[in-house]
Amino acid sequence: MVRSGLFPLCFSVSAFALALGISGCAATVEPDRSLAKAHVTAESFRATSVQGRTFEAQWWQRFDDPTLARLIESALAANLDIRMAVLRVEEARAGLRATDARLAPTLALNATASDQRSGLPERVKQNSPDVRAYRASVDLSWELDVFGAARAASNAARFDAQAADFDVDAARLLVSSEVARQYFVRLGARARLDRTEALLQSQADSERLARSREAAGQASRFDVSQAAGDTAALSAQLPPLRALIATTEHQLALLLGRSASAAIDGLEASPAATLPDVPVMAAGQPVELLSRRPDLRAAERQLASASARLRESQADLLPKFFLAALLGGEDLRINMFELSPVRYSHVALAFSMPIFNAGRLRAAVERQSARERIAAVNYEQRVLEAVREVESSLVVLAEERARLAATRQTEALRRTGLRHAESMYREGQIGLLPLLDAQRSVIAAELAAIDSRTQLALAAVQLFKSMGGGWLAEPGAAAHSSAPPAPEPVPATEALLAPHLEMGVR
Repeated sequence: MVRSGLFPLCFSVSAFALALGISGCAATVEPDRSLAKAHVTAESFRATSVQGRTFEAQWWQRFDDPTLARLIESALAANLDIRMAVLRVEEARAGLRATDARLAPTLALNATASDQRSGLPERVKQNSPDVRAYRASVDLSWELDVFGAARAASNAARFDAQAADFDVDAARLLVSSEVARQYFVRLGARARLDRTEALLQSQADSERLARSREAAGQASRFDVSQAAGDTAALSAQLPPLRALIATTEHQLALLLGRSASAAIDGLEASPAATLPDVPVMAAGQPVELLSRRPDLRAAERQLASASARLRESQADLLPKFFLAALLGGEDLRINMFELSPVRYSHVALAFSMPIFNAGRLRAAVERQSARERIAAVNYEQRVLEAVREVESSLVVLAEERARLAATRQTEALRRTGLRHAESMYREGQIGLLPLLDAQRSVIAAELAAIDSRTQLALAAVQLFKSMGGGWLAEPGAAAHSSAPPAPEPVPATEALLAPHLEMGVR
């Protein structure tokens, strides 16, 4: 038994050796971005000329739509995917605390009480005495992290926790962009439904007129059947639009963490046929994606975690040192003799060196090395994919703006034609059928414009998602408003049709 006076000295020497051994391993390693920066050397994206620097995390506010903002804020507060991501952060942080515990000593308080008695004669008890003992001790154990295995494991767990944090941001970006996408799809479908119903009404008027003309002997049965077929074809377009509106509402309810059976408050009160204007957006620089997109930052931390675990597995090939200490006291009584108080201590410094394990540790190093290379390739791929998404979104957005300009021009020309047709009809130069055809062409142009504005809004959402948010355009950037001029109402045909339905067309 080591005398108790030796314990403080041995403990001090061992603690000094511990501090000296791990002093070079205490720093936390930061991830290296040089691998990704090699793929984002361009100063700007190829498909944009709009410059901007100010980053805006709440990008949905740029659409200036209170209903959209309210839906996204509600989804960010209640979405189940975000809640699961937050719980994964708690799990990762708990794992970090457990891993960090390897760097600290373990203390245990032990206590025992025993009382052994027998009714044997005194002369017999010399060989089997009555013993009463009360013991209390403090047990210390400590793995000296001389070669940094525990520190590498701690760094890996820390990077995993940081990746989980960025996964929460990625989930928030994904949920907010999906809410905006479903919202704009619903608005577009609602607007298309309204205009299709108006077109159906115009076509039904044409069918009624054809039947009236047939009754007056001025039209054939072929004209009637063709008009009826066009009416039926338009009627067939309404159910898919209604189904799309319903399914987008169900998807919005899921994103909001609600049952699809319950109506979403305020959604029906939103302007059904009004798609918001798409703002002018800057894309920033490609290298800024590395610090803005949460999925890239999560992949970066995952690579750093894999590198730290590789260092941990490499350190397992080296010797390990362990410190153990026990300090206690005992209240002991043997037969009638009081031997208390009794103090005892034990201090040991252990050494362990792997010599032969059939290649198990070396295989673990090779496996972790492969995992690190996989994480590196995954990081590179995500960076390249992020740049591709932004470039493609910029192209789609620009081309959709051009398409919208063409559809607006088409709509304006057809409205001009409609005004000419109305004037010619009032002067008796054309009949009612050409006027109805002109009205239908205007409504068809409106449908094309609605579809283009919907796709433009969806392209803007995709660009915001690809950039990890939005950059504000610098002052002086040319504004490209996607808002068409207020459409002139297509004149109702009932008043025009009434005399012809009763008397036939002249």
